[in-house]
Amino acid sequence: MAEKLVEKRTLQAYQCDRYGNVRPLILMNELQSIADRHAEILGCGRTYCLENNIGWVVMYYLVDIIELPHEGEELTFATWPSCQDALRATRDFEVRGADGRLVVRATSQWILIDLTSRRPLALEKHLSSDVIVHNRAYNCAFEKFPDFETNKTHIFKCRFDDIDVNQHINNAIYAVWATESVGYEYRNQHKLAKIDINFKKEIKPDAPEVCIDVMIDGLVSRHKIKTGDTEHAIVICHWKDL
Repeated sequence: MAEKLVEKRTLQAYQCDRYGNVRPLILMNELQSIADRHAEILGCGRTYCLENNIGWVVMYYLVDIIELPHEGEELTFATWPSCQDALRATRDFEVRGADGRLVVRATSQWILIDLTSRRPLALEKHLSSDVIVHNRAYNCAFEKFPDFETNKTHIFKCRFDDIDVNQHINNAIYAVWATESVGYEYRNQHKLAKIDINFKKEIKPDAPEVCIDVMIDGLVSRHKIKTGDTEHAIVICHWKDL
């Protein structure tokens, strides 16, 4: 029977920024963490992937932050596979406050690849459609982001602690690079309201540095994450004034 996975968390001080709001890194990692556990329960998680030399690759994360979770509040995280086609699987998320109000909704799109050939695999051979919960937390399309001009570049070093057990830069780090690249003054005057990420190509752990090309237009910032001439992701952030 198709079911959602629901877990509770209490947001700790070390997981929050200077204003007591959840850090983007923590939010993205918590979404990824509950997704990993649910995939394991459904029999298509890390254990199954290691046994079959396959791996899940995320293509999109679209995260709508209705209200930034705050230090000390008990949060309820929920996730479920919401739809799939021949090659692409969609996983949705909700985060609710202690009183049940919706604070974050998100959706993500994934493909399953053969780790040797790096080719996508047919999902029906690895993921039963019986696990699908036909309900969308955030019903928006996964579409190519429009191109944009940038006017400044921020350089980051790839740190050892940015590398995950899959031996590439952790997905949540892209959100950190994007939100940090707007600069301290802008970040100190705004809070994150939405973050959309289109992942294109993984970043290997031996990359010496990553360039974030940035364009800020009012309450929207757009980011191209690159190494050399290779574009690895596009990130679009929407902000609110503090």
